[in-house]
Amino acid sequence: MSRAAKRLAALLEELGAITDEPGRLTRTFLSPGMKRANALVGGWMKDAGLKVRVDTVGNLIGRLEPQSRNPRPKTLLLGSHLDTVRDAGRFDGPLGVLLPIVALAELKRRAVQLPFAVEVLGFSEEEGVRFASAYLGSEGYCGRLKPATLQLCDADGISVGDALKQFNGGKFTLPKPAHSRRDLLGYVEVHIEQGPVLEERNLAVGVVSAIAGQSRFKLTWTGKAGHAGTTPMALRRDALAAAAEFTLGIEAIAQRTRGLVATVGSLTVAPGAANVIPGQVVHTLDVRHADDRVRRQALLAIGRLATQIAARRRVTRTWQRTQENAATPCSPALTARLERSVQAVQGKSLSLVSGAGHDGVVMASLSPIAMLFVRCREGLSHHPDEYASPKDLGVALQVMIDFLQRLATDYTDQNS
Repeated sequence: MSRAAKRLAALLEELGAITDEPGRLTRTFLSPGMKRANALVGGWMKDAGLKVRVDTVGNLIGRLEPQSRNPRPKTLLLGSHLDTVRDAGRFDGPLGVLLPIVALAELKRRAVQLPFAVEVLGFSEEEGVRFASAYLGSEGYCGRLKPATLQLCDADGISVGDALKQFNGGKFTLPKPAHSRRDLLGYVEVHIEQGPVLEERNLAVGVVSAIAGQSRFKLTWTGKAGHAGTTPMALRRDALAAAAEFTLGIEAIAQRTRGLVATVGSLTVAPGAANVIPGQVVHTLDVRHADDRVRRQALLAIGRLATQIAARRRVTRTWQRTQENAATPCSPALTARLERSVQAVQGKSLSLVSGAGHDGVVMASLSPIAMLFVRCREGLSHHPDEYASPKDLGVALQVMIDFLQRLATDYTDQNS
């Protein structure tokens, strides 16, 4: 195992100790833990020779200026997110931020100079934990934050807009895109696979061809609270029973639709007492498929199911769409470059479709994108036991270094 791979593993471990919740790893949008994470990772960026700043959405940005006489050199973007799910593992997100830092530090140690600029991006939010809407960091970077998004509220009633105003000293303006598309070489994200394919094929890394489309909603079921001991079953308007039936129904729809996944991942019951019939339930819904047409058809079926359940159980239900992302193909040209580096280091390249969402979904609106997946043990992610071996991290590092050097050669040839 190389010195650089050992350093990457150590940095992931150190960053994984920064959390908002003692005893488990949790960092959410603009939280104290995120502030400490930005400070720590920003220091590593500076050590690698990058100029560091934090933008108005809380994204950590480290920029390495090019060694080039080109009056308008282009920029390569590398990165991922620094926020986590609740009770997270150490690799999902941070790997894609720390690996480029270590790769650039290794090139600096070797006295290799790049003819284009590089920005390493640590996005402030991707997981959607605090506001049930993902990609706030990359949407801000790409100038895609919408006024409606600023109205979304967390569990304490604080809106996205209010959180951003507080972060920026009382004022916040929707940001413009950080770059023009014509000034970018592309965006490359390194991420653990979050699935079992690479482990099954005994490969350390693979290249992503596309990212599945995703729809997220917040549903509210409203019935009538009542005494659990005195209200007959036939007269109940139980919001939780309706939500439970709906959850099993969407599971059945997903099971009979090849490639579809549908998940209710968070649920709040009111009034929440053991002897009171639930009067209101609020929950999330996440639906994904690599084919947007299939996903849209499934959503129509899910909508009909909700209407039928509400009518039969005499409850009302409302929907709020919190996220909508089409399936995102990776750039054929940038992906081919990445595949050449994978073949050079690993001897074989495997193409994969990502069922998980990534910042690349949003970044594709600003730049061509490519993604490198790294094998993770048992395909486990969003869990404290999430793990990628130092050996596999070393392979991914070699791929990134090879990719940067090949890109530098091609860029110099094209601009000489």
